[in-house]
Amino acid sequence: MYSLGIDFGTSGARAIAISNSARAEPIQCSVAGASESGEKLAKAWKQQLWTLLGGLPVAVRRALGAIAINGTSSTVLLGTVTGQVMAGPLMYNDDRGRAGLKEFSPLVAATSGARSATSTLAKVWWWRSDRFGGQWSGSTDAPLIFHQADWLSFLLHGQLQLGKNPRAISDYHNALKLGYDPVRLAYPESLQAADFGISLPQVVAPGSVIGEILPAIAQKFAINPACKIIAGTTDSIAAFLASGASQPGEAVTSLGSTLVLKQLSTVPVNAPDLGIYSHRLGDRWLVGGASNTGGAVLSHFFSSAELNRLSQEIAPANPSPYDYYPLLKSGERFPVSDPDLAPRLAPRPESDRDFLHGMLEGVARIEAQGYKRLAELGADPLTSIQTAGGGANNSTWTKIRQRYFAVPVTVAAQTEAAYGSAQLAAIAQSQTQTL
Repeated sequence: MYSLGIDFGTSGARAIAISNSARAEPIQCSVAGASESGEKLAKAWKQQLWTLLGGLPVAVRRALGAIAINGTSSTVLLGTVTGQVMAGPLMYNDDRGRAGLKEFSPLVAATSGARSATSTLAKVWWWRSDRFGGQWSGSTDAPLIFHQADWLSFLLHGQLQLGKNPRAISDYHNALKLGYDPVRLAYPESLQAADFGISLPQVVAPGSVIGEILPAIAQKFAINPACKIIAGTTDSIAAFLASGASQPGEAVTSLGSTLVLKQLSTVPVNAPDLGIYSHRLGDRWLVGGASNTGGAVLSHFFSSAELNRLSQEIAPANPSPYDYYPLLKSGERFPVSDPDLAPRLAPRPESDRDFLHGMLEGVARIEAQGYKRLAELGADPLTSIQTAGGGANNSTWTKIRQRYFAVPVTVAAQTEAAYGSAQLAAIAQSQTQTL
């Protein structure tokens, strides 16, 4: 039997199937990211999902035992009970709800990750406000909140929490920025009592079995009809799971389109004003935050070929003299939370090599500042950093980053978030946990 992990990240979608036999090599396929927006983006995600499933060898599809999907944190849409899109999607970095911060923040704990201009709760608050214009007025059904991973999983299992007000099914990693309390494993009473006119998702543990794949989907792709669909997670947590890190103090930096830090800790650390929050991971906590800096800034200025060539020309042992804070536009989440923080990419030297060196150094400096913040706020002492994401393949960047840390900075053996989701699905296969 195989377990399938699917990763919907900021740069594209990937699928990795792993066999229950440790001797079998993972099977991978991927598709490029979508450039659409609004409802067209959701349709593009759906097509990407079908492309990934169809791209697997038939023998693997027939032997699939479980599927788990991860998506970008706080990317969300509103949908109907049949999964039709009513509004959105709004992406992880969309801050249109910032004007309501003072209004919705009292609904959640002072340490909640929902207290952010880009949180899921901020987006929901914006949707229910007059600015949305009542797009669902006249509908007899309250809209359902689907995080990206929730909606894509729903396309495969079709399950809802039924009752007077049906609800989508989410996991407590994705639901953190909606205001779900991972300590109490419940929504705050104040949030439940708020009149959103929108149904909050039912929240289950990541790795829970939601149900079997829909018969029509199983038939369409020749997938084992007994294949289980598993509650997923976020892309950065999936990358952490893929690394195999398991001890307090071990960390994973995801160098993708954005910079994401995750460190395992025995205690939770939450500082929403600094963009820091904690996810429950068994009896431990995965603390960290996500910066808007990262690979997207680099690819804005350089092609992949240029990045590879110029990186090889950089002497990583020599610090760059440029004090850059690489951003594509104003606004930062972590290690400082400032929606007005402006990019700092001047002066630009004549040499493209030196310009890239300054940007790589700038991202490394932000990463170091992030881990320093976590330590100052009580996270376990940092013992190692593994690197995931596309930036993990840049050895020059790894050497630059190593100068900022007294602990080893290495490339994770498995760097794909899809691999972490596949592991989540594999664990669920071996258990009997069901809703």
